[in-house]
Amino acid sequence: MSKRSLAILAAIGATTIYALNHTIAKGIMPHYVQPFGFIMLRVLGAAVLFWLISPLGPKERIDRKDYLRMLICALLGMAFNMLVFFKGLSLSTPINSAVLITTTPIIVLILSAVILKEKISNRKILGIVIGLLGALGLILFSAEVRQDAPNIPLGNFLIFLNSMFYGSYLVLVKVLIGKYHPFTFMKWLFSLGVLICLPFGYQEFMQISWSTLPFEAYFGIGFVIIGTTFCTYLFNIFALTQLKASTLSAFVYVQPLLGIAYAVITGQDAITTVKIIAACFVLIGVYLSSKKPKKQLQEP
Repeated sequence: MSKRSLAILAAIGATTIYALNHTIAKGIMPHYVQPFGFIMLRVLGAAVLFWLISPLGPKERIDRKDYLRMLICALLGMAFNMLVFFKGLSLSTPINSAVLITTTPIIVLILSAVILKEKISNRKILGIVIGLLGALGLILFSAEVRQDAPNIPLGNFLIFLNSMFYGSYLVLVKVLIGKYHPFTFMKWLFSLGVLICLPFGYQEFMQISWSTLPFEAYFGIGFVIIGTTFCTYLFNIFALTQLKASTLSAFVYVQPLLGIAYAVITGQDAITTVKIIAACFVLIGVYLSSKKPKKQLQEP
């Protein structure tokens, strides 16, 4: 099998893990682990795993001038975004989460224009408007009554807030990714994440009753730490060595489809008219805002 084929499989693997995560993580919260306690498990577990594999990479030191950027990236990408996402997921539903999380490319586009002064075409502006309308509709008009989703509008807003934090992280982290080896970068980023999340998640972390957890709870925790946090990053890094970033980003369209299908098949969620319309708006918006313009032929 060629490296490109392996890269495509890695990208599919990462997208599939992300898609399943919405339902699997939801099944753990809040019955077995509270959301902030879950985040403590996630960042602590990932930090340990990246420290264990860090000897496989080069020995590097973080430049002092990068300390502040590293801290901001840890706040946005390893702390705030995870905290609001898991809290939002505990209040909302897997399908809402799978749809709203795909607004991240739109957020990245907006922030790139504001921070990096990148130009935005009229088609991309239209995509941004359509995508955000879909997200807003899901936040405002999801009025389901579910025992495992006590405050869906607030949960949806927090999940959307996660996209904003993670989008900011993706814009600011570009400089560091190009400067340091992934193992070096991630071990320090997750280590900072542990320290930042500690005040929020320590109490809920200590409340976990490990002796009474069933197998599915242990499986879900392991899936989130090893799969969603550790493996997906490695899969995406490998995929980027063989595929263009634009090709890899196209897999964002697969995530909500897989996430919705898995949630429905396992009986964890149901499709409604609002969810269908909102998902269509978001996916059309992401498509228009991320589609590259056709190259114009130069006249002789």
